[in-house]
Amino acid sequence: MRIKTNYLLKLVFGTVLAIFLSVLPASKATALNMSNGLYIIMMGNLNTAAGKPTGPNYKVNLTVGQNAPGLYSGPNYKVRAGFQYISSIINFAFSISQTNINFGTLTPTTFINRTNNLTVTNGSAHGYSVTAIENHQLFNPASGAKIPDTTCDNGTCTQNTSSTWSNTLTYGFGYRCDNITGTDCASGFSANQYKQFADAFLSETPVSVMAGSNVGTKKVQITYTVNISNSQSAGLYTNIITYVATPTF
Repeated sequence: MRIKTNYLLKLVFGTVLAIFLSVLPASKATALNMSNGLYIIMMGNLNTAAGKPTGPNYKVNLTVGQNAPGLYSGPNYKVRAGFQYISSIINFAFSISQTNINFGTLTPTTFINRTNNLTVTNGSAHGYSVTAIENHQLFNPASGAKIPDTTCDNGTCTQNTSSTWSNTLTYGFGYRCDNITGTDCASGFSANQYKQFADAFLSETPVSVMAGSNVGTKKVQITYTVNISNSQSAGLYTNIITYVATPTF
């Protein structure tokens, strides 16, 4: 039996960014970045020592010899003086490779998978988190029918707890996360391990799907999986997954 059930998953996302204003003291003196094919000087003076030395177990941003390195702030400004603050001016960026997921026609007792990639470029000092939440379970407004969130093979899947989902007689909708660049997927996604999305309709709170603390570009693959029974009514089932990427300072 083949049910002609079209399933469209719409994805929206937002980014929450902290914005800092850097202010130079009122003065006739000015400073410019200087560069050529061999160097870039990104400071207004040459310090006794400045840079980003690294080793097998550490990374350090430092400035030695500048007249007044440090963080200065007031009601309407923040000034970061010193090479150690260079990372804080690197842009924070978040992108999703595909924001419309269409499973097409679903076949009962057959897992249907679709994927997209989440990419975070993190230049902030203390990391980031990406959370996700669905507006409701997969829903057909014409009939009122739902495709429930999966509870996995042993019935224990939640938005916080993963479990194995490989039995074709276990129905529902779920997701998993796999690392592509870095190791920032939330815990619990070993082979065939799935979770539910948190459900806003049930007043659940968004749950982290990826997070990290190291500067750099991180990429994960999200796999969306749906499996229906022979009794699932035909129709168009939709929901919206909202991702929010938040840098940590």
